Amino acid sequence: MCGIVGYIGEKKSTDVLLDGLSKLEYRGYDSAGVAVLSGDKMEIRKKKGRLKVLGDDLIKMPIEGGMGIGHTRWATHGAPSDENAHPHATASGDIAVVHNGIIENYMKLKDYLGTKGYTFVSQTDTEVIAHLIDHYYEGSLYEAVQEAMKRLEGSYALAVISKKDPDELIAVRKDSPLIIGLGEGENFIASDIPAILAYTRNVYLLNDDEVARVRKDGVDVFDKYGIPVQHDIFKVDWDVEAAEKGGYQHFMIKEIHEEPKALKDTLSPRITKEGEIDLKNLDISHRKIKNIQKIVIVACGTAYHAGLVAKYAFEEKLRIPVEIDIASEYRYRNPIVGPDDLYIIISQSGETADTMAAMRMAKKEGAQILAITNVVGSTLSREADYVMYTWAGPEIAVASTKAYTTQLLCLYLLMLEFGKVRGAIDELDYAAYITELKAIPAKAAEIITEDSIKQIMKSAHKHCTVEDTYFLGRNLDYAVALEGSLKLKEISYIHSEAFPAGELKHGPIALIEDNTLVITIATQERLFEKTVSNIKEVKARGAYVLAITTEKADLIRDLADEIILVPETMNIFMPILSVIPTQLFAYYCSVERGIDVDKPRNLAKSVTVE
Repeated sequence: MCGIVGYIGEKKSTDVLLDGLSKLEYRGYDSAGVAVLSGDKMEIRKKKGRLKVLGDDLIKMPIEGGMGIGHTRWATHGAPSDENAHPHATASGDIAVVHNGIIENYMKLKDYLGTKGYTFVSQTDTEVIAHLIDHYYEGSLYEAVQEAMKRLEGSYALAVISKKDPDELIAVRKDSPLIIGLGEGENFIASDIPAILAYTRNVYLLNDDEVARVRKDGVDVFDKYGIPVQHDIFKVDWDVEAAEKGGYQHFMIKEIHEEPKALKDTLSPRITKEGEIDLKNLDISHRKIKNIQKIVIVACGTAYHAGLVAKYAFEEKLRIPVEIDIASEYRYRNPIVGPDDLYIIISQSGETADTMAAMRMAKKEGAQILAITNVVGSTLSREADYVMYTWAGPEIAVASTKAYTTQLLCLYLLMLEFGKVRGAIDELDYAAYITELKAIPAKAAEIITEDSIKQIMKSAHKHCTVEDTYFLGRNLDYAVALEGSLKLKEISYIHSEAFPAGELKHGPIALIEDNTLVITIATQERLFEKTVSNIKEVKARGAYVLAITTEKADLIRDLADEIILVPETMNIFMPILSVIPTQLFAYYCSVERGIDVDKPRNLAKSVTVE
């Protein structure tokens, strides 16, 4: 959540800051601001609302200066307002701070600083940081920040500047992502790579509890004890165009159209010419795979739904017990970790706060961690024992699409490789699965052809004004129903719930009345007859049924009021395909309702606070 950009160099810093912040809008925010060292003055400008409001203000009243910090805020402490927007500064204006994360002990610090004569003008926890640094300032901004860190509890990424230290910018990371961009005669900081990709491809990936002194001509990194830390340069290997819309109306629809390529890019390098899975880069031994007694999957949101698909698939094909936990709940249930348990941790960004905390908790108890993430160099990828990347390319829209389907693909590859190593999947079945997986990208492309999209657009136009929608499914289809429901509610603001179809009679059927929209996912052949019964139940109570199904489901197609067909594939792989129509339906409902698809209210792409 939130976005940080910092710059020191010869350019006009506000141009760099605004450009960088515009690349971080996808993270979610409700206000924006900058602080710039202009001559011997600290100029601060911040506004509630979209970045354009701040940009227009800076056009009217420009700020000159080659060092500055910028921020897009997502409210946690205090309502969105000009006063609560970042940056926050001391009363004298000597020190300015931007901050991502949450300071858990800010009230104690606020009370303490109050006894020292400090007064506060905002409701935020961040303002406390500025005053605390000022409290410890004795001629060195870097030393004051190091002292302040000793008192701060919680998660934070900080960028700090002071008019008394005009030649350096201080950056700090603890449980919230922050990178350093390396230029020639200029350097940058940012929450994420897209913010600085127009200026440099060389970055340092800060680790927790590290502090960087960023100057025009160099960067020095230290740990929390002041000991120098050497960092390898991480070179970004994707183009800036990959993080742009490329002619599409929104990032989300662009990323849906990119799903076939993302699936192919994730799959192809991992299939040998002989038709076998190559997971050598995962570096997990056959002995470890054979000794697995239990798999535990931990994730949040969309990644959790991918994990639920894996639970069904792993247990069916591997005959290994699988637990799945929402990361924020895992942390508080005192879980039992066995010596031969494998933990699969899934996070698109590799920075999700609850997921990272759950991973660290499991690792502390001795668990082996296998990470699935889309971001090379993310915290999750660096702290896990084994890493499997979804090579989906940058995903900018808040609502995840291609990251989800490539997560599923990675999980299926793990299922097949583990099954082969453990002898749970024989050679003939293994070869058949590989053949079918290789066909999945082309089948995904069939769903986003012009004719298919027109049908879904027509359906969205028809249903976009409903107040309530219910998704039904059984087994793997239920997992897809959860993800489809999440997409619809998060970007169209239509109230939506997903239920296992067999649970209808245990309460949810009371919600069905005339013209209630029920979206039924029905792709599992052995469950067609059961699903038919559920469709009859809701239709008998007046529901309008939109079924996402296959050509084989004759009974379902005859019963439903409307159908969306997906290509045939093996039942176990159906979730990769059946979810795409739900993504498109949610997208076009959002467009019809006039909502900012890529920036749904109250949501952020990377959830880096609890």
